[in-house]
Amino acid sequence: MPNIRRPRRGSKGFGPRKRAITQTPRLDSWPEISEGPKVQGFAGYKAGMTHAFIVDHRKTSTTSGQEIKVPVTVLEVPPMKVAAVRIYENTRYGLKTAGEIWATQLDENLSRLLPIPKKVDADAAWEKMKGVDAEDVRVLAFTQPKLVTGVPKKRPELMELRIGGGTMEARVDFAKGLLGKDIAITDFAKTGAMIDVVAITKGKGFQGATKRWGLKLMSHKNSKHRRAIGNLGPKRPGYVRTTVPQGGQMGYHQRTEVNKLILKVGESGQEVSPKGGFLHYGEVRNPFVLVHGSVPGPTKRLVRMRDPVRRQQADLKEAPEMVYISTESKQGA
Repeated sequence: MPNIRRPRRGSKGFGPRKRAITQTPRLDSWPEISEGPKVQGFAGYKAGMTHAFIVDHRKTSTTSGQEIKVPVTVLEVPPMKVAAVRIYENTRYGLKTAGEIWATQLDENLSRLLPIPKKVDADAAWEKMKGVDAEDVRVLAFTQPKLVTGVPKKRPELMELRIGGGTMEARVDFAKGLLGKDIAITDFAKTGAMIDVVAITKGKGFQGATKRWGLKLMSHKNSKHRRAIGNLGPKRPGYVRTTVPQGGQMGYHQRTEVNKLILKVGESGQEVSPKGGFLHYGEVRNPFVLVHGSVPGPTKRLVRMRDPVRRQQADLKEAPEMVYISTESKQGA
């Protein structure tokens, strides 16, 4: 018999396919940037999708200079607040937290997430950091969902945002100036910038092997089932390998989409809110971001943004000309 070869079915890029631990995505890597210092990340809430007409800015495209219709995702991005500054030092085991400096005045809603220090001596904490050989500087920032009418909660999400660019002394001074203050989306990125988006995908619960892995249906003459696998593998080894496609959790996984283009950063949500509001969300009342294409997750899901780690093109010097943004009702769409 000939040795039949084929690509294996199913991706091993994300495994095991278990439910995400939390809806707040975790970022393990940050890119190095030349300009700065600046905040390298931000977070917002997914309001929904619509379409827009823009002038094609791609020089090599067959529709270059013409109006084209593109799908866009609307993210509502109210200001985030910096709760603390975290200094990292380099050890033989990698980066290690050297210390944290917390703000003296914090939002009371942050106590819904974790115990807030009652007495904070920021000056004494900064004094301890003077002798530390800092390797990286990050801020602990939290969202303000109380400003968003489409998200029915007050408990904020807390996350790390890296301060990049410039010298280490400049980064520390920049982070010190942000402590206890609000940061806006324009502090992170502007119209025409390339970003990565990270979110938890839409959960689909327990699904069978056919839907979960895209298996071919068995013959209609099969005596038992059509949507089942033929067998669990060979007799040796005496266990079921992880490569065998089986039923299990589908969706609700953390996924990253790289190199997404910001088509517009706006201040008034009335520019993009459709008639009657977005389905299952409502109207956008805070600053917003229009992202070209789709973004992981359902409506109301927290979406984290960062500078691209695998940049394919530079930020656009001039934003694409926005001709029209659809605000027609999405009811029944």
